[in-house]
Amino acid sequence: MTEHGDGRRVGYQDALREALHAALEDDERVFLLGEDVGAYGGAYGISRGLLDEFGTERIRDTPLSESGFVGAAIGAAIAGMRPIVEIMTVNFSLLALDQIVNHAATLSHMSNGQFNVPLVIRMSTGAGFQLAAQHSHSLEGWMAHIPGLRIVTPATIVDARGMLQTALDDPDPVLIFEHAGLQNEKGLLGSEPPSVDLDRAAIRRPGKDLTLITYGGMLPRTLETAERLAHEGIDAEVLDLRTLRPLDEAALLESVARTHRAVIVDEGWRSGGISAEIAARIQEGAFFDLDAPVGRVCSVEVPVPYAKALEEACVPQSTRIADVARKLVGRDG
Repeated sequence: MTEHGDGRRVGYQDALREALHAALEDDERVFLLGEDVGAYGGAYGISRGLLDEFGTERIRDTPLSESGFVGAAIGAAIAGMRPIVEIMTVNFSLLALDQIVNHAATLSHMSNGQFNVPLVIRMSTGAGFQLAAQHSHSLEGWMAHIPGLRIVTPATIVDARGMLQTALDDPDPVLIFEHAGLQNEKGLLGSEPPSVDLDRAAIRRPGKDLTLITYGGMLPRTLETAERLAHEGIDAEVLDLRTLRPLDEAALLESVARTHRAVIVDEGWRSGGISAEIAARIQEGAFFDLDAPVGRVCSVEVPVPYAKALEEACVPQSTRIADVARKLVGRDG
C-alpha cells in the first residue's frame, strides 16, 4: 500500500523498528520486554539489533509467561517507567487477560486517579500466514469492550512509525495491534517523525456513493475494492478507523451523512464484534441519513483454518466486500 507525499520508501516492519529505536533513544525510562525480543529479534524481526545497541537492561527476554511479564510491566509503569511489552500474537494475550483487564485497565479508576499505568502492549493480530487457529484470530474487538484501555490499529506506514510515541505519551494503557498481513507492506515516510493523533479516524479515499469503514489489515483490501468499484461507476469513500477505543464517532457520522450508505469491513467475527458496535452507532446517530441498511463483511464464524484456500475463504476478500457494496447501491444485477 503506497502512501502519498514525498519521502523515503520503507516497509511496515522498518517503520515499527524505527519507532522502537527512537523511543528507546529519546527516553531512558522506556524498555522493551517479551518472549524472544532480544537475541531472536522479536516475532517478526521488529526488535532485531536493539539488544546490541541498548543492552539487556532495556531489551529484556522473558520466560514464556504472558501473565508474568505483563504483570511485571504494569508494576514498572506504576513506578514511573515506560515499558513496551511485545506479545507474539493476540491469541497469546489471552494468557494475560487478568493482568490487562483486571489491573492495567482498572487501577487508575480504582485509585481515583492516584495511579496511572502508562503501559504499551504491542501484538500481532490477524490471518494470512497459515498459522492456524491458535495464532491467527482478530480479537482486538474484544479488547475494545474494556473501559480504561486504548486500542489502536496501525494500517499505514506513517501510523506504524508514529503511533508508538503517541501511545507512550498516554498516561493510561495502550494496546497496539499490528496486523501480520501488513508486515511486508511498503510506503512512503517523511524525513521527520510523524505526529499521529490517536483520537481521529482518517479518510484514505474520498467518495460520495457509500462509505467503506475498516481498520488494520483490511485497509489495503478495502482500498483495492474501492478502486474496483470505481471502474463500475461506484464512488466509495474509505474510512480507516485507526483507533477502536475510543471510536471516532464524529468521523463515522460525518462520512455517512455525505454518502448515505455504509459497509463495515472487519476481520473479526460478526456475532458480538466491533462491526455490530459501529453499525449500532451509525443507526443511532445517522438513521435519517441512511438510504440503505448498514452492511457488514466479517470473517466466517469458525476458527481460522490452516489450509491456504480455506484461510482465504474464511476472512473478508475484495470480491465479498464489492458484492455487499453493490447491493447497497442497487447494482447487484
